[in-house]
Amino acid sequence: MDQPQNQSGPTGDTPPSSPPAEQYAAAPPPAPPYPPGPPYAPEPPYPLTFDVDYPDRKLDRLSSFFRFIWIIPIGIIATLIGSGTISVEGTEVYSWSWAVGGFLFVPLVLMILFRKKYPRWWFDWNLNLSRFLMRVAAYALLLRDEYPSTDEEQAVHLDFPYPDAQQLGRGMPLVKWLLAIPHWIVLFFLWVGVAVCVIIAWFAILFTARYPRSLFDYVVGVSRWSLRVEAYAILLITDRYPPFTLE
Repeated sequence: MDQPQNQSGPTGDTPPSSPPAEQYAAAPPPAPPYPPGPPYAPEPPYPLTFDVDYPDRKLDRLSSFFRFIWIIPIGIIATLIGSGTISVEGTEVYSWSWAVGGFLFVPLVLMILFRKKYPRWWFDWNLNLSRFLMRVAAYALLLRDEYPSTDEEQAVHLDFPYPDAQQLGRGMPLVKWLLAIPHWIVLFFLWVGVAVCVIIAWFAILFTARYPRSLFDYVVGVSRWSLRVEAYAILLITDRYPPFTLE
C-alpha cells in the first residue's frame, strides 16, 4: 500500500497557513499618534476701523492748489475744539486741562480706575470729535476735495464700538501711554513719509488731477495706524495692543 506523499518543505516542516483575507478587512486603521488640535481661529479685527474712499475721478486742481487757504475757516474751528481752549469776549480763557487734543482723557482715567465706568456721552463726544477731525485731516492731506462737514460722514469712515468698562483693566490707563512709546517712535518717521507723499501728490494733482493710488493708500494707512494707537492710549476704548501695520 502506497504511503501518502509528504507535503512538507525542504526541512520537512509543514508550511504555515496564511491568515484569511477577512482579518485584514476587519482590522481597524491605526490611531494617529496625536489627537487633532482645535481648528485655527483667526484673530478678530482691531476694534477701530478707518478708511477713506479713493476719489476715482478727477480732483479739483484749483482747490488743491489753494488748499492751505481754503482750509483756514474749518481749520480754525478744528483748532478751537481740538485745543480745548475757549475765549469769552477776549477777557477770560477757559482751558480744558483735563483734555488731550480736545478728547476727554483724565476724567476717563479716573472713572475707569475708581468706578470701572465709561460714560456714554463722553464716548459719543470722543467718537464724533474724532470723525470731524479726520474729515478735516483728509481734506488737508488732499485725500478728498469735498469741504469738510461738521456733522456728515462724507467719504471718511471712522468707527469704534462703545467699550464694556467692566472688561477694561483698572490700572491700564496709567501705563498705556508708556506702552505706546514704540508706536510713537515709528509713527514719527511714518508721518515724515506722509509729508513727502502729500507734496508729491500735490504736484500730481496739479498735472494729472489724480492722487496716485499707492501714495493714497500709504497716507490712509498711517492715519489708520495713528488712530489705533490713539484708541488704545488716549480714547481708552480697548486694552488690546495696536498692531504694527498699515492695514
